[in-house]
Amino acid sequence: MTSTTAGTGVSDEQRAVLERWAAAHSTPQSVAVRARIVLLASAGVSNSEIARRLGVSRPTVIMWRKRFAEGGPHALSEIKPGRGRKPMISAAKVRQIVRATTQTKPPGETHWSCRTMAKAQGVSPATVQRIWDAHGLKPHRVRTFKVSNDPKFSEKLTDVVGLYLNPPEKAIVLCVDEKSQIQALDRTQPSLPMKKGRAGTMTHDYKRNGTTTLFAALQVLNGKVIGQCLPRHRHQEFLKFLRTLDREFPAELQLHLIVDNYQTHKHANVNKWLAKHPRFHLHFTPTSSSWLNLVERWFRELTGKAIRRGVFQSVPDLIQAIEQYLQAHNDDPQPFVWTASAEEILEKINRCKAILETLH
Repeated sequence: MTSTTAGTGVSDEQRAVLERWAAAHSTPQSVAVRARIVLLASAGVSNSEIARRLGVSRPTVIMWRKRFAEGGPHALSEIKPGRGRKPMISAAKVRQIVRATTQTKPPGETHWSCRTMAKAQGVSPATVQRIWDAHGLKPHRVRTFKVSNDPKFSEKLTDVVGLYLNPPEKAIVLCVDEKSQIQALDRTQPSLPMKKGRAGTMTHDYKRNGTTTLFAALQVLNGKVIGQCLPRHRHQEFLKFLRTLDREFPAELQLHLIVDNYQTHKHANVNKWLAKHPRFHLHFTPTSSSWLNLVERWFRELTGKAIRRGVFQSVPDLIQAIEQYLQAHNDDPQPFVWTASAEEILEKINRCKAILETLH
């Protein structure tokens, strides 16, 4: 004869918590089962029937009902001291693997892999991967960087960041740059479209059909971009683009242009033109600091979404694709919001320089 324990008392608030735990995909399976035990018990289901439905033992049902009665929902997620799976790898071993990953290299190689590290440390590749994941280590990845040696770095940085964070009144801030030598690449064979279970395909080799240079000005306030494709990348083309910007904006507005140190922007003819158009103000980023110019972020979007996977049989085809992307972007522009202060950036740069000095 199967005995039935009296129904477990559950308040409305506790029931809501238990039902959420039982239904959520993110709830650990063990906790979800315990929540269902209590919910079924509160509905008057016998211990034996609960055990049968949930595939657990009757003592397990009784134990979790008792723990709930003593501690509420919180007791269902607790693990008592001494219970649970014991760690297979000691903390000292974990520290050893982390230290080896960050401070050493395998013989004849540039970086560790899971398998080479596992072999060197006498553990499994899965263990190494778990330790790397827990410590945010990715030896197979590397990011490029270069610390600027510009003697006026601080001055230029403060100037540019000041335009982002505190733009002048009755003025427009424009991030201006050129994406040069954009290639019109055609593939040697037709690409196959994506279908269920298979990614789209594209040949690794290509045919070159010429290049174009995109001159672009990103409006910091609203994210709109003025773009113009020109055949070459000289001061003559830059002057032509400046005249385009001059026509684009009302004459009463001052125009502050953030540009890099490319010699085209400093040509004598450009300086003469700027002297005759005093509403134009050029602000130069420090050398090796293209990340300060927000239009570079937009160029990355353009490359990833409209150029890299494109097939262009001619330069006009390429220009048409760029102009279509420009139009689509400006129909719903999303500005890039600069948040870092000059002081925060300088602090990071100084830390990086200090680290580099210790390595040499």
